[in-house]
Amino acid sequence: MTRAVPSPRVVSLVPSVTESLLAWGLEPVAVTRFCEHPELRSVGGTKDPDIASIVAMQPDLVVVNTEENRRQDAEDLAAAGVEVLVLDIDTVDDVAPALDALAQACGLDAVAPSLDPAVDPPARVRAFVPIWRRPWMALGPRCYGTSLLARLGVDVVQPEGAADQRYPTVELDAVAAASPDVVLAPSEPYPFAERHVAELAVVAPVHLVDGKDLFWWGWRTPSAIDRLGHLVDRWAA
Repeated sequence: MTRAVPSPRVVSLVPSVTESLLAWGLEPVAVTRFCEHPELRSVGGTKDPDIASIVAMQPDLVVVNTEENRRQDAEDLAAAGVEVLVLDIDTVDDVAPALDALAQACGLDAVAPSLDPAVDPPARVRAFVPIWRRPWMALGPRCYGTSLLARLGVDVVQPEGAADQRYPTVELDAVAAASPDVVLAPSEPYPFAERHVAELAVVAPVHLVDGKDLFWWGWRTPSAIDRLGHLVDRWAA
């Protein structure tokens, strides 16, 4: 007689991880309010999780990310005896190893999605990618979204002096002076929408894009590359 192995009790404090776990058929016992799954128990936000509630749940594993979550929260969970998996994603090349580590930590026989080798093609489009408003902040050179766009032949434009920052604060007139071909206005973390198009159009023609495809890494990554790639083909035509 074969005895079923119980699913691990996993708390995901990373929206990308929540999406990937669900794609693998593992439902987390708790997630953040930003994971967009109201049917699952919420234990706060990515920056302000309810540590006491998480500890009381006695999870087998809590998954955090170096960019989205606070180091102190991870340390507090570990100090309370909770197993914590810390994932660090800076580029598309980090995705497969992170998913492999996640699957192993969860005891899953899951395979990371296939990604092409990191060979960035020559830039076909120069883009400004705002991520916040008041103050204006932009996608910088050292982050996943920039790496993903580079793989599609999109060079993320930065004003002078912003090259060493992950999400630099910028001025629109300085960005406009860099003469990007397009503005890619994502739906998150700031919810850019039609009402912001005229304001951003002083820089370059504006295209609204799904922020999840730019910032949610993991099981989504191959399909995000495919969707954004079709858009880049249109912008470059």
